[in-house]
Amino acid sequence: MKTQACIWLSPEDQATLEGWVADRNTPQKLVWRSRIVLMSAAGAGKMAIVRAVGKCKRTVDRWQRRYMARGLAGLKRDATRRGRKPPLAASVIEKVVHMTLHEKPVAATHWSARTLAKAAGISHTSVQRIWNAHGLKPHLVKTFKLSNDKHFVEKVQDVVGLYLDPPDKAVVFSVDEKSQIQALDRTQPGLPMKKGRAGTMTHDYNRAFV
Repeated sequence: MKTQACIWLSPEDQATLEGWVADRNTPQKLVWRSRIVLMSAAGAGKMAIVRAVGKCKRTVDRWQRRYMARGLAGLKRDATRRGRKPPLAASVIEKVVHMTLHEKPVAATHWSARTLAKAAGISHTSVQRIWNAHGLKPHLVKTFKLSNDKHFVEKVQDVVGLYLDPPDKAVVFSVDEKSQIQALDRTQPGLPMKKGRAGTMTHDYNRAFV
C-alpha cells in the first residue's frame, strides 16, 4: 500500500502557492498543481485532492513528487519530452526502394512490409510510407502482352487519334471487355500454390468481345 505523501511548506512557499491560486492570470495547470501541494501539506487525503482538482491519482502522485524533488520550480515547468523522431535519411529510403525493385527475400516471391522492415532495420510503418510515396506495390503482379494482329499499329493510331485530334462534335466511348474485375480466362490453367512453390498463371488470356 502506498503511503500518504508528507509535504512540509515553508512560509515563503505557502504564500507563493496561495498567490498563484488566487491570481486570475495564473495558468490553470499551475493553479491545480499548486492546489495539490497546498492540500497535501494541509493533510488532505489523496481521494479528496483528486476530487478537488479533477485529476487522477497518478497525476496527484506525480506533482507531489515533483514538488518534493524540485520545489516551486518543479511545478512551473513540464517534464522534458522526447522530440520528434528524426526523418529517415535519403540513403535509407533509396535502400528500401532498391530492395523492393531489385531484390527478393529468402523463400518468398516478394517483400512484405514487415520482412523488408526487418531486413532494412526500420519499422514496417516506415516501409509502408516509402512504398506509398513511390507508388510501390510489390504484392501486385503486372503483365503486358503485345497483340500479334497484323494491323495492330494502324488500329492503335486510329484509336489514339480519336483522343488527340477528335472530329468536330465527336463523342468517344471507351469499353473494357471485363471492367473492374480480374476474372480473366487464361489460355492455360494455372497451377495451385503448394509448399515451396508459388501459384502460377499464364501471362496471356482470352479476350472477350461483345
